[in-house]
Amino acid sequence: MTVSRVSLGRRRALRIRKALDAVAAPLADAGDIVRFGAKVLWSAARHPVGYWGEVRNQLFDALKLCWFPLFLSSTAFGLGVVGIQAGNLLALLGVPERLGSLMVVGSVREFGPWIDAMIVAGVVGTALTADLGARRTREEIDAMEVLGVDAIRTLVVPRVVAMVIVTALMDLLSLACGVIGGYVGAVPLHGADAASFFSLFFANSTTTDIWATVAKTALFGLIIGVVCSYKGYRAAGGPVGVGRAVNQGVVIAFASTWIFNAVFTAILLGLNPGMQAFK
Repeated sequence: MTVSRVSLGRRRALRIRKALDAVAAPLADAGDIVRFGAKVLWSAARHPVGYWGEVRNQLFDALKLCWFPLFLSSTAFGLGVVGIQAGNLLALLGVPERLGSLMVVGSVREFGPWIDAMIVAGVVGTALTADLGARRTREEIDAMEVLGVDAIRTLVVPRVVAMVIVTALMDLLSLACGVIGGYVGAVPLHGADAASFFSLFFANSTTTDIWATVAKTALFGLIIGVVCSYKGYRAAGGPVGVGRAVNQGVVIAFASTWIFNAVFTAILLGLNPGMQAFK
């Protein structure tokens, strides 16, 4: 009886330890990512010269990879979700032109930046993680460290800076394509007046909307770049480890941008209550 109780107590303690480890491991990983990001930002800010040529190359490669998927996704999303689905409801109410107002919320504030971040993380982020992970498993990064080369400044800083810039730039394309998709849904499909559509769109758009969406997507790029770089930089276990790092990097990047978006939007609307009123 006593032995059975001791065994039961040990199993219970083992389950509690496993549960605590399951909670502690993600928190420790998050702390490591924050520290890694701080090193990247400090390296980029303390001496902001010498890496812009590589930033240009990384930016050009990212633009080549992202522009077409982003064009298709943003246009289709603006047409399908806002232009057709929301347009059906507004057409039943007899005011399909109000889609112009809705596009400010649907494309400029939320869907445009969200699609932008998902495309950049899924396309550029995975490529970034795989590249750094392959360099780690081939011991290229170890060789650089042995030679006294700062691998973070040489490999990570240009990629993170390029990620910030490309995410902010592609947001403008995403916004334009989303509005075009909404216009197609409102005017040709639901018979809205084109002049009224654009009049309501610009009446509800503010300077805060524009700078906030660009700033938000730039921070999205920073989050994606740091997370994916960290996972690639710390990859281990050969090709299988690189694949695992790519999967973890893109999942964490998605979740982090969603959480950050919710916090950013809540603060933005709280500081600017007039943005919540439709004109």
